[in-house]
Amino acid sequence: MHNNITKSASKTAITIRGGGLSYGQRTLWKDLDLTVEQGEYFAVLGPNGSGKSTFLKVVLGLETLSQGKISILGSPARTGHPGVGYIPQQKMMPAHTPLRARDVVRLGIDGHRWGILTHGRRKVQAQVEELLEAVGAEEYANVPVGLLSGGEQQRIRIAQALAHNPKILLADEALLSLDLNHQYAVAELIHQYNRQQQGTVIFVTHEINPIIDHVDRVLYLANGRFTIGTVEEVMRSEVLTNLYQTPVSVIKTNGRYIVVGGENHAPGATVEEHTHCTNSGELS
Repeated sequence: MHNNITKSASKTAITIRGGGLSYGQRTLWKDLDLTVEQGEYFAVLGPNGSGKSTFLKVVLGLETLSQGKISILGSPARTGHPGVGYIPQQKMMPAHTPLRARDVVRLGIDGHRWGILTHGRRKVQAQVEELLEAVGAEEYANVPVGLLSGGEQQRIRIAQALAHNPKILLADEALLSLDLNHQYAVAELIHQYNRQQQGTVIFVTHEINPIIDHVDRVLYLANGRFTIGTVEEVMRSEVLTNLYQTPVSVIKTNGRYIVVGGENHAPGATVEEHTHCTNSGELS
């Protein structure tokens, strides 16, 4: 694991005080106090329905906390924050999408403008080329985006998210549906942004292994509860057993984690896998 927090200017990227989010009688979390420093690589883990993606929506200003306060780069969370980039969940674009890969990247630069760009066209084109090169997508820059593979499309999404040089990059299950090789390739691109630009990464995932070598800290959400700490502090049998309120075993092998539920786990208590292996005792 790396730790580049001390290399940054020690500015705060995200601050939440007394944060809570509820829908009717259902509480996703409450009493959350969290500070994410600029340059930190922060993972948000938990089973489906625990509020991982909703956490990102709060940071994006698309959801409002039920209680408490949140600030992003020193100001209240709001939609369209120029300091925040966003990589959505992996979803294949339709084959007939009338855009080339480079067009999708360009939308991240001037997609908010109306009309035809008449000034600074060469500068924008040069920036698009630079972004395509950064994510290794030059070879298919002119290919219709709908014809690209899942991994290629995700590279394009990363380039688009980085187009306005954000200080914070949010990744929502950015590795979902990708094969193992593409998972590690995409994870490395995001790590490069974190390491080279001192950008803050908030990475929502149910699969920590592809990013485990990069993560500084983890927020683990489950059953309306949460725990925060380093990977080593959080990914422990006793910690997750307490979090899920049901027996959970965490096995570490070759630097990777396997999370398995106990034989008498509570009905509906889903413990997410943190490995690509499939064993008979694991829950998904």
